[in-house]
Amino acid sequence: MNILAVTSEAFPLAKTGGLGDAVSGLAHSLAAGGTRVTLMLPAYPSTFDFLRNARQVALLPDLPGGAASLWQGDCAELGVPVLLLKNDDLYDREGLYLTPDGNEHADNAIRFGALAHAAAHVAKGLPNVTRPHVVHLHDWHTALTPLLMHQLHVDDVKTVLTLHNIAFQGVFPTAHADALRIEERYRNDEGLGFWGQMNFLKAGIRHADLITVVSGNYAREILTPQFGCGLEGVLSARGSDLISIPNGIDTELWNPEADSYLPGCGFGPDRLGNKALCKKALQRTFGLEVNGKATLMAMGSRLTHQKMADVAASAIPLALDAHPNLQVCVIGQGDRRLEQALLALEQRYPGRCGVHIGFDEKTAHLLHAGADVLLHGSRFEPFGLTPLYAMRYGTIPIGSRVGGMVDTIRDPGKDATAALMATATGILFDGDQPGDMAEAITRALTLRTRPAIWRAMQQNGMRSDFSWLKTMPAYLSAYQALRPDVALGRIPEQQRQKVPVRAWVANVTQGVVPATQDATVAAGMAGRTRKPARAGSMLGHEASAA
Repeated sequence: MNILAVTSEAFPLAKTGGLGDAVSGLAHSLAAGGTRVTLMLPAYPSTFDFLRNARQVALLPDLPGGAASLWQGDCAELGVPVLLLKNDDLYDREGLYLTPDGNEHADNAIRFGALAHAAAHVAKGLPNVTRPHVVHLHDWHTALTPLLMHQLHVDDVKTVLTLHNIAFQGVFPTAHADALRIEERYRNDEGLGFWGQMNFLKAGIRHADLITVVSGNYAREILTPQFGCGLEGVLSARGSDLISIPNGIDTELWNPEADSYLPGCGFGPDRLGNKALCKKALQRTFGLEVNGKATLMAMGSRLTHQKMADVAASAIPLALDAHPNLQVCVIGQGDRRLEQALLALEQRYPGRCGVHIGFDEKTAHLLHAGADVLLHGSRFEPFGLTPLYAMRYGTIPIGSRVGGMVDTIRDPGKDATAALMATATGILFDGDQPGDMAEAITRALTLRTRPAIWRAMQQNGMRSDFSWLKTMPAYLSAYQALRPDVALGRIPEQQRQKVPVRAWVANVTQGVVPATQDATVAAGMAGRTRKPARAGSMLGHEASAA
């Protein structure tokens, strides 16, 4: 079976956050399991650097935004072929989604509409390009593809749309519809119409054959007005085609025993000694006092309202004032005002708080390896990769009780006995006020004074299996259900397992149903969308991300 995975980013070719990690991790695992996967994304300035034997395979003279070409090469790091859509007027610029001053590129509708058109043409068939059996689309940037395939009468190729974060929808003025070559019949509320504008993600939800969500709890949440971002109605109308398949992590890249970013510092659940070396290195990197007895709390994420960076900017000084033995290091970027608020803490608490604006992989690996605690507040969290990286390295996550973190962080609660806490992997908290977050930090520091419980929590997290090998068979089952006429290809014996193709998420008219049941939701809600509480964003994001 041939799978075409279409995305706006994929590590290492291009990445702004967790979306790039998730797409690459799945593609790499599928390919290792014998499925033929090709990644397709725009040709950003540096993407060709990661390809071998790149060659032009097709010309697309009539795409939105002008003529483009398709180039194919091999990405050795991922072990998959890659198709790059080259149009320098659209993609040869700094920033995948944003200008250097933080504004959205004015032509994002055309940039990602062109990508969707190119994917639809590949699905229809192009000389010298392998025709897919299934097109797997990731988030709003590619979600116009199923509609365009319908417009081109491509019926034999099936589509899967994965929702990594429905807060980002690709909402644009309808004035772009002509330039995007969208036929009039699709411009209404039954198509991509959305309160007088057009919505790429809604178009994908309407027209994809199967919709997947990156965690069971998030799948339930998005069918409610609180988390549905105006799309809960159309999602409920597609309930029988909506399934939850959790993300995984690359356990080769994120491996504390053999991390290429931390040479000579490997450690595991039964030998944690070298974690102390990583802690010293992290303290030096952020200008903190080198003190092995201090509790070092790290925060690594986008500095945005979603990620509670505003709450953290107020909660961190509360915690630092209350706990003299606490140190804090922060890495991330985002809202300029929040960046400045966190940088001010570095000046206020010299030697105890360090803040780096930006992101690099080496520091991210050191952060997870060296910290004692990870702070990961979020107002909504489709999956949450960052806490999984932390647990992999014996760092205890503090997370909000939302989205995927409810599924992945095990916390028996504030009133749990010592025996129950010894089964935990982290700490969850409710609320979005500084006091809520500061209370969770205090709880973590209290637990750290009980070494047996703390060590058990570290080991529980490090031994948890969040690999793509565990979750990938669900995607294989989904592809096979869509194309039962096509063989999947070679699948290692350990991956031959029965995985339900349909998983109940929730029927908002009936109440919540366990996401693990092998059954289908009969949604029964009208497809009319509710006017969103906030405008649909056109930004890129970390999928589910981190």
